[in-house]
Amino acid sequence: MPFLSSSHLSHPLAITLCFSELSHVMGDLVLQKIAISGPTLASMIQRLSSSPADLDGLLFGHVTCIALSTLSDDSVQSTPDSQLVATISSFLSFPSLLSFYDSLGRVDSSRLTLTNLNQKPLIGWFSFRRKTPLRPSMRESSVTRSLPSNPQLYLPVQNASSESLFAPSIFLLFTTPLQDQFIQTCQYRAFQFQSSNLCFNPLSIDIVNIGPAFRGHYGAFSPTSALPFLNCEVRSSSAINECRNEENLIGMKRIAKDQSELDMCAEGMQIGRLNQLIGPEAVNYTAGLEDLYEKMLCKIESLARLVEASSAKVVEQENHNRKLRYKVARSAGLE
Repeated sequence: MPFLSSSHLSHPLAITLCFSELSHVMGDLVLQKIAISGPTLASMIQRLSSSPADLDGLLFGHVTCIALSTLSDDSVQSTPDSQLVATISSFLSFPSLLSFYDSLGRVDSSRLTLTNLNQKPLIGWFSFRRKTPLRPSMRESSVTRSLPSNPQLYLPVQNASSESLFAPSIFLLFTTPLQDQFIQTCQYRAFQFQSSNLCFNPLSIDIVNIGPAFRGHYGAFSPTSALPFLNCEVRSSSAINECRNEENLIGMKRIAKDQSELDMCAEGMQIGRLNQLIGPEAVNYTAGLEDLYEKMLCKIESLARLVEASSAKVVEQENHNRKLRYKVARSAGLE
């Protein structure tokens, strides 16, 4: 039988929900904290605040083992040389509760396959309910406990010294104050479910890019690029032209595929010119790099204009629909 015990070690609202049943997954990886960017958190709060009813959703991101600096002048105590941090990078909200589970908190595994999740790494889920206590309910506890039971949803820990897998055990709870206030307020708290002892552990949330210490979040930064993968071997422009003009079907398909990927992020840039910017000779093509960035900005501007035009059409259609509804309501009133 489950029981509820309060814990005042880290926060007055910190609670620990424990169950008396045995764990299905042993050897949990204990998180030290959760990180989320300011725009992502703001987007979540905006989505929750604008919802007419309570809702829930899924959390995506990654788990990283971050090495800590051991250089300190004011501390002689030994500190851990690394910490495990879960970073929330995106989320998926559903229009109502009971989206991927039933009323008893049993998760529907068929709705949480990697195909349905668009191959995004799942690290947990969240729930939003108005005017309720900021602690997990029994149904939310059951849902959080059921998520780690699917090994296909486990994700590898980045920068770990040994191969480790992290179960999607994070639960983020959002509520509003019990009493109505003049200023709209959204309260939130993060937990990690420990399958080994069936307990919720409250975790601190770091908002990246807010505060003077945000630069430390970029210590494990690894750059990614949407540009196509190109061979870095040094070739002359004539060799590149020969490769582009050869009658080989495989080569033509590869060039067409690379050019298509390049067109997605840079407007008017040829794949042959991009080849010249790779390798030791790239230092001689500074102007070419500047031209590449300029064309990438042109692509972004064209996409922004396209979004602006489509938004204007949506507003125009909404105004048209509003006028039609007004005419229908007026004609119905006259009758």
